[in-house]
Amino acid sequence: MVGMAKQKRKVIEVTEKKKKKLKAAAEEVPGAPAAPPGAGEAPAQGAAVLGALSSEERRVLERKLKKERKKEERKRLREAGVAMAQSSLARRSGAQLALDYLCGWAQKRENWRFQKTRQTWLLLHMYDCDEVPDEHFPALLAYLEGLRGRARELTVQKAEALMRELDEEGPGADPRLLEKTQRIRQVLQLLS
Repeated sequence: MVGMAKQKRKVIEVTEKKKKKLKAAAEEVPGAPAAPPGAGEAPAQGAAVLGALSSEERRVLERKLKKERKKEERKRLREAGVAMAQSSLARRSGAQLALDYLCGWAQKRENWRFQKTRQTWLLLHMYDCDEVPDEHFPALLAYLEGLRGRARELTVQKAEALMRELDEEGPGADPRLLEKTQRIRQVLQLLS
């Protein structure tokens, strides 16, 4: 029991020493790039501190420094009045990426690569006519034929549950529900 208490105290002391090293390094290294070019002392100190750190500590410190540099760069750009371009406009939506994935599978299977996220999106939205248009649904059915394992089982279970739910609601006059029901039936016929 006494040995464990000593060991625990030793571990706490070691982590405190590491924290002090990291703190000292963080204070010295960020000042190094800001030092004038003629002052060779500050970079040498920063290098000495980095050399004294373990590889894990060095990696953590380098990440912190990189994050700080990015933050300063953004701040400088904001102050200069440069509007940052919105990358969200350039990015394509998940729907478009998933449909491109499906079309790639249907057209060029030798260049096609499996992507779990795209398959998951397709399986979640396959009954929605707005998300997966009617012109892509036949390709999706062909894709589902090759579905194996747990994904196939879950797809069948979800389709059966949705069918039961729609049956309990009764026949509706809503054409969107009729389309959804028709898609569910097609998936069940294919996979069952």
